[in-house]
Amino acid sequence: MPIEREASVRDVTGASPSDGPAPRALAGLLLAVAVVLAAANLRPAITSVGSVLDEMRDGLGASDTWAGALTTLPGLCFAVAGLAAPRLARRIGLRAAVAAALLVLSVGLVLRVLDGPAVVLGGTLVACTGIALANVLIPVVVKASFAARVGLMTGIYTAALQAGGALGSAVTPPLEPALGGWRGALASWAVLAAVALVVWLVATARRSASASAFGSGPKDSDGDMADTADTTDTAHRSLLRVPLAWVVTGFFGCQACLAYVVMGWLPQVLMDAGVSRGDAGLLLGLISLLGLPVSLTIPALAARRGSQSGWIVTLGSFGIAAVLGLMLAPSASPLLWCVLMGLGMSVFSLALTTIALRARNSADTAALSGMAQGLGYLLAAAGPFLFGLLHDVTGDWTVPFVFLLVVVLAQLVFGYLAGRPRYV
Repeated sequence: MPIEREASVRDVTGASPSDGPAPRALAGLLLAVAVVLAAANLRPAITSVGSVLDEMRDGLGASDTWAGALTTLPGLCFAVAGLAAPRLARRIGLRAAVAAALLVLSVGLVLRVLDGPAVVLGGTLVACTGIALANVLIPVVVKASFAARVGLMTGIYTAALQAGGALGSAVTPPLEPALGGWRGALASWAVLAAVALVVWLVATARRSASASAFGSGPKDSDGDMADTADTTDTAHRSLLRVPLAWVVTGFFGCQACLAYVVMGWLPQVLMDAGVSRGDAGLLLGLISLLGLPVSLTIPALAARRGSQSGWIVTLGSFGIAAVLGLMLAPSASPLLWCVLMGLGMSVFSLALTTIALRARNSADTAALSGMAQGLGYLLAAAGPFLFGLLHDVTGDWTVPFVFLLVVVLAQLVFGYLAGRPRYV
């Protein structure tokens, strides 16, 4: 059965035509809300750290190396857990896998504020494991349950993700004095994750927790394969020998590398250029906020065309301009550089869109999502560490930004190729 038809008959909510139009519409709306809330939790755990990183380091008596490890850890975790996500979903089901991801995220957000430097790293590892799993699995939910509106739902999902990132960087500094310091401010984001978990469980309550996401689990009461959108043997297909899959992975990895360098180091770059701590946090929030209108419009428009390359190159050009501005004249116009960076980093929405559009069905989407995000984040993980290392070695921000410029140029090349209308 083709993916578009099957997803409309039975998706992760459990709704089917026999339920009637109103219940199916309500189930779809509730699932959309659950997806939005889940997406809103995939950045605050990371962006909330950047605006208080120096206070964490000083308060814990930690080193710059520790700070570099903390900013690098998310990418490494995303790589390992991202590669494992499709296998986990096949074993316990898509519904249960997403729920587990949100639960792990909630626990990690609380755990990381309970003790010293090692516990902060460990808790961050746990939280990022939950984020990594959801990063890979939510696009599969979108492909399976909103197949006719992949571009629109990907845009909404990405907008929610970026809004969460903006809140993490902008709201954490004012939360700090209100909640007794950086520990309380960082722990408060566990509340949002817990809310997302509850809504997800309600939205998918009709699904069996033991059902398989990709066709290896038990049948449901109607005889359909529970929690699945594709039951073909492509569920276990490897894409490691598919050149297009590597192109998409390169595109995703380069844009993720840029994003994690910016989220981890931009506040410090701006403060060294004379921007106050509060304003630096707001500017980082602005970068994420600018992605909202782009994410809500561009993916839907791009998905209607055969090629997305033009949109990808256009947005990537803004990123090049931002990197050049921050490298050559960081104090001249921090607001302008951050606006350009926000537009450039909005290409993330198209990176997710290409994952869905370059795959024919949800099984291939899962495989491509796992590969692109798993290996892509492995590439991205090196970004913050190398950026900080180059700064330590040279004592200046110029060489680190030259490195970042090379990354953005590579992103343009991979993105142009990934946007061409083909399938893995």
